[in-house]
Amino acid sequence: MTRVWEWNRPVTVREVLEDLSQDRTIAYTTVMTVMDNLRQKGWLRRTEEGRAYRYEAVSTRAAYAAALMNEAWSASDNPAAALVHFFGMMSAEQREALRDAMRIIQSVDPSGPPEPEGR
Repeated sequence: MTRVWEWNRPVTVREVLEDLSQDRTIAYTTVMTVMDNLRQKGWLRRTEEGRAYRYEAVSTRAAYAAALMNEAWSASDNPAAALVHFFGMMSAEQREALRDAMRIIQSVDPSGPPEPEGR
């Protein structure tokens, strides 16, 4: 995903392979399998171009990170405790970014963010 986000355009498996090969040896089939798995999970979409496909990100890196955090938080048997631990691991800069995000959300909806489902 990082390579696709960095290029910010549709890419082929061969392009990603060539880029990754600068750092390590990797098989074409490995890159193809990973990109197809990401497509099946809904993170990439592909369009046919001749005998190959071009893949592009369905969402931004920020949306992807948010979905991962939400998935991890939702899997917790004690979401409040998970948040306390997560916030405890944050740097001062990250906590400031969190405060900024909360101010933005509250300016859009003064009643605050919606409660998670099932609460």
